[in-house]
Amino acid sequence: MQNWLASLPDIIKAIADEPEGKRYFYPIRHGTMRVGIYAPQGTDPQQPHDQDELYIVESGSGVFLNGDERRQFKPGDVIFVPAGAVHRFEDFSDDFRTWVVFWGLQGGEA
Repeated sequence: MQNWLASLPDIIKAIADEPEGKRYFYPIRHGTMRVGIYAPQGTDPQQPHDQDELYIVESGSGVFLNGDERRQFKPGDVIFVPAGAVHRFEDFSDDFRTWVVFWGLQGGEA
């Protein structure tokens, strides 16, 4: 059976068990969709992704770059990034963690 329930403490433990530098874990996957936690440390090395994505900030704060625009973020904020867009978290606090949801076909939805 596929995972359909994920607890934050279990995901945080799974991230801690990952090799050095891997700061994400996706316990729920279905078709093109995957859901998990992303918790970069120090810097965010992301490159543009092939799918649309949502971030739901769980803890921490900072600045988010989405294309040419920068905005402050805090817990509870939801951030949409279209497929292929340059994006990253900047100047974020040490306790920063966000849920991330990827879905759809490569290139995103029109």
